[in-house]
Amino acid sequence: MQPAFYDPALSYEENYKNGPPILRSPEKPPARKALSTQRHIGFDVRLPFGIPPGPLLNSTYMKAAFEWGFDVSTYKTVRAAAFPCHPFPNVLPVIIDGDELHPETTPRLTASDHYSSDPTTFSITNSFGVPSRTPQEWQEDVVKALSYASDGQLMILSFMGTVRPNQTQTEFINDFADAASLSKETGTKVLEANLSCPNIGNEGLVCFNLDATEAVCKEIRQRIGDTPLILKVGYYQNEDELARLANIASRYAQGVAAINTLQVEVVNEQGKQALPGENRMKSGICGAGIQWAGLDMTRKLFDIRKKHKYNFEIIGIGGVMTADDYFLYREAGADSVQSATGAMWNPYLANEIAEKV
Repeated sequence: MQPAFYDPALSYEENYKNGPPILRSPEKPPARKALSTQRHIGFDVRLPFGIPPGPLLNSTYMKAAFEWGFDVSTYKTVRAAAFPCHPFPNVLPVIIDGDELHPETTPRLTASDHYSSDPTTFSITNSFGVPSRTPQEWQEDVVKALSYASDGQLMILSFMGTVRPNQTQTEFINDFADAASLSKETGTKVLEANLSCPNIGNEGLVCFNLDATEAVCKEIRQRIGDTPLILKVGYYQNEDELARLANIASRYAQGVAAINTLQVEVVNEQGKQALPGENRMKSGICGAGIQWAGLDMTRKLFDIRKKHKYNFEIIGIGGVMTADDYFLYREAGADSVQSATGAMWNPYLANEIAEKV
C-alpha cells in the first residue's frame, strides 16, 4: 500500500509543497456513513477519531484528512519563530523483535531497507525536529485549514516553545506562551501544547519536568483565556509523576493526548547512526510496536481521572493501525483516538472505523 498522508521517499520540503500523496492519486473518499455527533472538548464531532500532529503539514493536508473522514485532526506543531527541519531522511522503517518495543530492554533498533507489505503491523522511526514556518506564514495557512472543517469536524492546532542556547527557563516559558498567543489569534477552537518536545538544556521532554510543565501551563492559560487546551505528553513510567501531570491537566487543560513516540537509538545494518546529523542517534519510534504504551497510559489516566473526579478528556494515541485498535482505545477509556502511522498508509482507516461504530 502506498503512503497516503506523507511520502517518506521525499524530503519534508517536497512533501510540504506537493501535498499529501492521496490527493495526487486516483483514489476518492468513500461515501460517509451517517453518524450521530457526540461532544468532544466542548464541540460536536461525528467520529472522535483523527490524525495527531505530525503527518498533516499544512492546510492541504488538513483538507485531505477531513475529506477522508478523520474528523478530529491536528495541524502539525508550530512555533513562535521559523525553525528548520532535520536533514533527509526523516522516516525509516525499523525492525522490532516481537510485537512490542520496550526501550529499557531494547535501547537500540536497526533500520530496515524496505517497508513491510502489511502496513498494519510495522513500526517506523521519525525525526523531523519539529520544523515550523514563520508565524505570519503558518497563521495564514491555519485560517485556510480551518475553512476545510465541515459540520461535525474539529481542527486542533499544536504549538510548542523553542529551546535556544543560554536560554533561561523564564525565557523558554515565555516563548512557549508566545506560540500559544499566536495560535489563539488564528481563531482555532482547540489548541494543543506539545509538551513532548525537548526541554531547556536538553534535559529530556518538557512533560517529564513537572515543575516546568506546570509553569508553562499556567502561563499558557493566562495567554489564551478560556480557549480549550490539550496537553500532549509522552509515556510516564512513574505513576506518581503521571498523577501529578493529571492534576496539572485538571487545573489548566481540557484534555490529555498520550502518547507521542518512544525514543531509542536507531542504527543501520552496519551498526552506524541511521539518520544523519547531530543529536539524531536517538529518534522516536511509532507504529504497532508502541501500542502497548499508548493503551497503558490511557488506562492509567482513566483510573486517575475517575479516582479524583477530574474532568479532562483523554485522547489515545500510539499504534492505532486498524479499526479494531480504535475500539481497544475506547474500551481502555479514551474519549477520542488518533493515528499517525496507521493513517499515513491507510486513508480508509477512518471509514473502516465508522463502518463498525
